[in-house]
Formats: sequence, structure tokens, C-alpha cells
Amino acid sequence: MSSRSVLKIIIIILGSILISDFVVYRQIIGYIGSFDNIALQTFIKICYWILLPAFLMSMMVLRKYFYKPQKPASASIMFAFAGIFFLIYIPKILYSFLFLFQKSICWLYFHDSDLFLQKCPFDLITTISLSGSGIAFMLILYAITLGRFRFRIRRINLSFKNLPDAFDGLKLIQFSDLHAGSVSGNQHKYLTAVSMINKEKPDIIFFTGDIVNEFAGELNGWEDILSQLDATYGKFSILGNHDYGDYYPWKTQEEKNNNLRNIIDREIKMGFRVLLNESISLSKDGQEIRILGVESWGIPPFQQYGKIEKAMTGVENSAFKILLTHDPSHWEAEIAGKTNIDLTLSGHTHGFQFGIRTRKFRWSPIKWISKRWGGLYNYGNQFLYVNTGLGYIGFPGRIGMPPEITVISLYSG
Repeated sequence: MSSRSVLKIIIIILGSILISDFVVYRQIIGYIGSFDNIALQTFIKICYWILLPAFLMSMMVLRKYFYKPQKPASASIMFAFAGIFFLIYIPKILYSFLFLFQKSICWLYFHDSDLFLQKCPFDLITTISLSGSGIAFMLILYAITLGRFRFRIRRINLSFKNLPDAFDGLKLIQFSDLHAGSVSGNQHKYLTAVSMINKEKPDIIFFTGDIVNEFAGELNGWEDILSQLDATYGKFSILGNHDYGDYYPWKTQEEKNNNLRNIIDREIKMGFRVLLNESISLSKDGQEIRILGVESWGIPPFQQYGKIEKAMTGVENSAFKILLTHDPSHWEAEIAGKTNIDLTLSGHTHGFQFGIRTRKFRWSPIKWISKRWGGLYNYGNQFLYVNTGLGYIGFPGRIGMPPEITVISLYSG
């Protein structure tokens, strides 16, 4: 996404917030106008208008002074503030939109002021608007209290003519985007996800990047949890864009490099084979498949550390290949139609942590940013599966896009 697009989004968000603030403020003025105590009226007005600056200032202070490698749990505190912000402003914005929309429709339909007041009573418009914002409030409250930990298994069956018979029925499990720092203090919740994965008795477990937000210290307390994951042929992982620490102003390049090395070392101690632009062969009954893993590769401004040509060295003619690459945009740019990789597994998008996804229908605002954001896609006989993530970042919740564990069964023929 370009900087101009980001600026447009920021302007739209701030504009929506300010419009909603003015609409709701007019309602509040109408209610408190009957108060005899002028000082109380003034206090309410000041508290109302100071809320937004206070939120923004708090987030800036937390980011600048508390979000540090030495305080890896600070991200969860920041996102808790963000959750409260969403809980207040999304319902407020929806209320304002419904209120203004209804009044505009009424005015355009009746034109005459007397008919407008008679046919479109203020109380009815307010009731409908409040009902809509109330539903939004409850959805967000659910998302940040329960929804973010309601793990869901999604099952996919795929057949490939070139899959060796020895691997017929191979069961893969993919999870992605843990963002460990976001859930500091709630690591124990993920024991449920670990249990769900192990209960499937997978042949291979894949993790497709973003195990942290920035810092290796975010993995404190996770070693005993993720090391419990067990698969017949092992666990494999790659790095995501957040794992490199690119979004934090490190004092030196050496400090940044040490942080990345620490993350990789911790994943290895958890039992993962971290694939860094390389491949590994799995053999059974004299037959083999290849697992390739590249470092994070994304459309700018995301960095392009991934080197698919390096990972493909010596495996071009292998019978069957599975690629792990964090960002699904890499598949269209360098994989589909340009290699003979059969199955690619990605993450990165989170499904925006908001949307609708059923067996026959899927929608999320992330579709305007990423064409392939969740689920199965194909280009001829090449397939891409995009996992919508197990953790979260920014908004500390999930609405209609539950944390995902993907079970992929492969068949010959």
C-alpha cells in the first residue's frame, strides 16, 4: 500500500471520528441543556472533547516510552487501549451514520419542514440509530473478550497427480501470525489451540510467520506451550514481516540482528525447523516430497527478504513441492505460473480480523488491499492457501474471522 493510500485512510478515519463526535455532541447538548448546574454542563462538555486527544496522547506515550525490547508485554497494553477506543468510537460512528442517513432520506423525501418533523420523528430516528450502535458495541465487546480465543479448525482436501503414493493421505496442519506480544498474560489460552492441533495427529505442522510483533522477549512463557506441538515428520516455520523488527527504531543494526537471531533460536528450541530460503526433503518408502521455506517477501513498502530462486536450488525436478511464504502476494508475483511448486501456504492478512466467512461466501475489507486474503486459491494445478491467523495485532479481537487452525489432507490421483 502506498503512502498516499495510507494518508487517505487516515484522513477518512479521522474525518469519520470528528463527524461522529459533532453529531453525538449535539445530542448531548440537547440532554444537558435542562441542567440547572452550569458548572456540571461545562464539566461534561470538557470531558467529552478531551476524550479523543487523551486516547491519542496515551497511545503515543505508550508507543514512544514503553514499547521497548525490555518491556515485551507493552504491546498488549497498547492494544488494550486500542480495544477500548474501538469499543467507544465504532458504535459512535455507526450511530452518527445511521442518524444522518435517516434524516437525509426523510428530508429528501418530504422536503417540507412540517412533514419532515411529522413523518420522521426525532425519537424514532434516535432509537434506530442507538439500536444499530448497540449491536456494534456488543459485537466488539464479544470480539475482545471471547472472540479472539475461539479457535476454529478449517479442513481442506486436495488431490495431486504428482503426489507420491507413499504420502497419500498426508495430513498437514498450518497456523500463522501468532503475534505473541499481543496476548501477553493470556498465553495459557493457547493451550487449547495446541491441544486441538495435537488431537488431529498431524504428519507435519507448519507455522507461516509473524511469531512476534517485534521483540524476541515476547516469546517469554511460550516455550513450554509451543514445544508441546507434535507431528510425525516434524514442525517447520518461516519468518514473517514482523519478525525482523523493521517497525522499531533500534539503536544499532547489531541490536536488531541479535533480536532476529534470538527469535530464530527460540523457535528452534521449541522444536521448529526454521527455513530461511532453503528446502528440506522428506522421505518415505523410497519416495520424497520437498518442503521449501522463504523469508518474508511482500509488495513494497514491505521488505523482500525472500529468495525463491535460492530455495528452489536443486529441487526444480522434485516430484512434489510445498512452499511456505508469509505474504500471499508473493504467490502471484513469483510462484504461480512461474514455478512448478504445487502447494503454497501463507498468512499475513489476518482476514483483517473482521468479516464474514462461510463455506460458500467470504468477505472482508482486506479484499481491497490483498486479492488473496483467506482460504484456498488456485492457478491451474497450483494451489495457495491463506491462513487468517491465530493471534491478532492492533485491534485486540476478532469479529466473524475466528483464529484459525487449518487441516490440509493431501491425496494422490
